[in-house]
Amino acid sequence: MPIASRRTTMTTSTQAQTTFFNLHVEGVGYLNRVRTVDPKRAEAFLACDINALNGPADDVSYTRFDCRVSGQEAQKLVRKCQQAVDMKRKVLIGFKLGDLWTDTFVYKKGDRQGETGVSLKGRLLLVKWIKIDGDTVYQREAPASDNADTPAPQADHANATPSQEVPAPTQPNGYAAAQSGESAGSFETPAAASL
Repeated sequence: MPIASRRTTMTTSTQAQTTFFNLHVEGVGYLNRVRTVDPKRAEAFLACDINALNGPADDVSYTRFDCRVSGQEAQKLVRKCQQAVDMKRKVLIGFKLGDLWTDTFVYKKGDRQGETGVSLKGRLLLVKWIKIDGDTVYQREAPASDNADTPAPQADHANATPSQEVPAPTQPNGYAAAQSGESAGSFETPAAASL
């Protein structure tokens, strides 16, 4: 008598797990060109430029990042600074960027008209602190996990008084001063308070 074989098929359902490697840039820089970008085929988004400080305190150089502002907290804080930026006040921030990439463009005017330039782009993920004209108006309360891998701001710039502060880059931000007479960009809460 032949033995009937029974074939059992087992299906294993496993979900593919994606691993990500994050590359972040952290630093101190001046906030410029806060604007809403409204592309033709995509949703409008908040953007800004950050002129990041690097090098020795007595000979600072700047690296410009063109940023899409990501996250609700970062968007709220950048929007609160927009009026101060438009009035050309010095808005210095501690920041964290991610998703860095480069983009090429052609200069349309000036000494470099017709030449190809490169723009550093990224997403503004986090605003750690904000100073307007040397006065601290916001300080993020860092979670315990942030303290281990996030260095404190450099004393030369983060704690600088207005007379010690490194001068902002001289290139204009492209916006006219708005509503003079109001306290542009000032925050209603004292320093070190969460917004």
